[in-house]
Amino acid sequence: MTTTTHAPRAAQSHVEGPRVFSWQTPAVILVSGCLIAMLNFGPRSAVGQFLNPMSVDLHWGRDVFSFAIAIQNLLWGAAQPFAGALADKYGAIRVLSVGAILYALGLTLMAYSTTPTMLDLSAGVLVGLGLAGSSFSLVIGAFGKLMPERWRMLSFGAGTAAGSFGQFLFSPLANGVIKGAGWQSALLVFACLLLLVLPLSFALATRGNAGKVGGVQQQSAKQALTEAFGHRSFALLVLGFFTCGFQLAFITLHLPAYLIDRGLTATDGAWTIAVIGLFNIVGSILAGWFSSRVPKRYILSFIYLVRAIAIVAFISLPASATSAIVFGAVMGLGWLSTVPPTNGLVAVMFGTRWLTMLAGAAFFSHQVGGFLGVWLGGEVFTRTGSYDAVWWLAVLFGLLSAVINLPIVEKPVARLAAQPV
Repeated sequence: MTTTTHAPRAAQSHVEGPRVFSWQTPAVILVSGCLIAMLNFGPRSAVGQFLNPMSVDLHWGRDVFSFAIAIQNLLWGAAQPFAGALADKYGAIRVLSVGAILYALGLTLMAYSTTPTMLDLSAGVLVGLGLAGSSFSLVIGAFGKLMPERWRMLSFGAGTAAGSFGQFLFSPLANGVIKGAGWQSALLVFACLLLLVLPLSFALATRGNAGKVGGVQQQSAKQALTEAFGHRSFALLVLGFFTCGFQLAFITLHLPAYLIDRGLTATDGAWTIAVIGLFNIVGSILAGWFSSRVPKRYILSFIYLVRAIAIVAFISLPASATSAIVFGAVMGLGWLSTVPPTNGLVAVMFGTRWLTMLAGAAFFSHQVGGFLGVWLGGEVFTRTGSYDAVWWLAVLFGLLSAVINLPIVEKPVARLAAQPV
């Protein structure tokens, strides 16, 4: 079997970054980061629970809600590299705190949105910017800087799994609160919970990057981006990540409504999304563990292939609560499991100094895919009364990404490989 190419010691010289507070032990960092990831991803993953009740109460077609969430995905992705660059340069606390405040404000205004324009501003613009500033991408970037190297890939998997646990908790929670108190109350509860990110962010405090380290001039953000986008393997990684966003965003928003259309209930949809999150806890941790032992490009290729097969089986078989849960379990194992190997590849190829920014740049492709998946879902359903065309497009993209990831070269760029040990 081909083994993962390991970077020379010079390329992995960052073993454990300087901490701002003495109490920032690996355990404190890991637990706090995982809680932030859970609180950030939970409300976002439950957005599909609001599609039907808001559309019915406000007399909107599904395209109105879908367009707002499409804006959210696009702005989340567009702002992520900038949020990552700010966190890399100035430390994570400020970015995480501002992001959480914008996120909570967006959800609050979303609860009182009565026009499509207001929904675009709240659920689209404010929540999108808030997600960029407080997402698990920043958590993983902080883990990369603060964690001992031997823990790095496992912490990447744990942080991603924590986001999935948020999905497991928040989707049924949203369904329950909406049934008991209405969708407005559910949004306000989520907004209050997000403010917990503010105190938790202190555990991920990192020192900003200086211009020189050890007397050696370091890369600027512009130089790092130029190097990355001029690198063939990074370009392939970015292209493959587009599919991940397309599939995840489409399923997260439209699967609950799709199941209702096929005769199931909103509760079935909520628990299917929850099962995806539950099984992705296992999938993300396994992906982080395997990423230290198996070539990361093979892991990514396998995940995209399995997703494509699972979608074909799901839309071809008769709809039932059992088939939905099984689909959720299979998809869950590969849901966010692309994140640890993707971030791991970025760290191997370019080091960790601009890890958060470069991972954010790759994530922009993910969110462009998310924008298209969410928007096309609403538009295609409004025009045809069916999601079939988008499902098959998700299958095609999965097969293409399974192929695209295979030629990636897992080794440091020449700049890092040439540094003396």
